[in-house]
Amino acid sequence: MTILQSSHDDERYAKIRFDLPPKAKGSPLHYHTNMSETFTVLKGCLEMEVGCKGNKRTLQAGESLHVPALMHHSFRNASNDWVAFTSENQPAGQFEQFIRGMFGLAIDGKVNHEGMPTNLLYFALLLKKADTILVGTPLIVQKLLVNTLVWIAHQLKAEQALAKYWDNSNEKLI
Repeated sequence: MTILQSSHDDERYAKIRFDLPPKAKGSPLHYHTNMSETFTVLKGCLEMEVGCKGNKRTLQAGESLHVPALMHHSFRNASNDWVAFTSENQPAGQFEQFIRGMFGLAIDGKVNHEGMPTNLLYFALLLKKADTILVGTPLIVQKLLVNTLVWIAHQLKAEQALAKYWDNSNEKLI
């Protein structure tokens, strides 16, 4: 991951480049309540699921797809080659902190085989920052669970352990 345009000073916009290895899962089906994303493939093919489950589309190099807020989407690299793409986020809000936290935890070996944080408090804090709702769990259950875990995380000051990932002095994370 490379931050091309940081939202550090202005939470209205961020642009991030991702390089996914062959057969990388990417993200599960989700949506954002306030943020839109525009995906642009630079190299390779990016498989996306957009709108409803099973509605798949493959973006080739040079193609873009705008995903408005509230639209279900996921992405993955289904090919045997690397794929490079950008994600433009508007308004970015705290999405950059989310993505830095997810990649930082992965680098530190604190994620499971699916790339999800093993610490539920960290996961809840990051989901909240990402304005992300995972598809498949009833919204009321998910909000109650995430908000409860975020409250516990704040009480335990768990966010302090994630703050090291938000330093933007080194823009490239792998």
